[in-house]
Amino acid sequence: MKKAAKVAKAASPKPEVEAACRLIDARIDKLGDWRGEALAHVRALIKAADPGIIEEVKWRKPSNGMLGVPVWEHDGIICTGETYKAAVKLTFANGAAIKDPTGLFNASLDGNVRRAIDIHEGETVNEKAFKALIRAAVAFNIAKATARATKKKAKS
Repeated sequence: MKKAAKVAKAASPKPEVEAACRLIDARIDKLGDWRGEALAHVRALIKAADPGIIEEVKWRKPSNGMLGVPVWEHDGIICTGETYKAAVKLTFANGAAIKDPTGLFNASLDGNVRRAIDIHEGETVNEKAFKALIRAAVAFNIAKATARATKKKAKS
């Protein structure tokens, strides 16, 4: 009986992950408009694209009501979800290194590292292409982490 309790406990999310999920829920609820709906929708797509993704909240400060910025990670940051008056901005940490054959990236195109997708009121995102982009970002992060680990091991 004790063994079953340990298994159930091990399967439950970490408290910090649960707290991040609650903060993201609160952020979506506080928006209460199309931006909240758009953020909730892309959040669901991100989780569907990679069930191993971890949600975090970073950069909590008074200017964002201490709710912070939603961040999705898998072996590093995949993307952030910021909300502005006219857009929901999904910034991909290594977007410049990721192939975007359908042209979802429509903002921050001149940088050497990041790329972003701005979603405006009434716009929809190509769900299939978006999930593929998330998976490509995850694959990039995994490859980068593996290369770092291999290099570190070789130095040892």
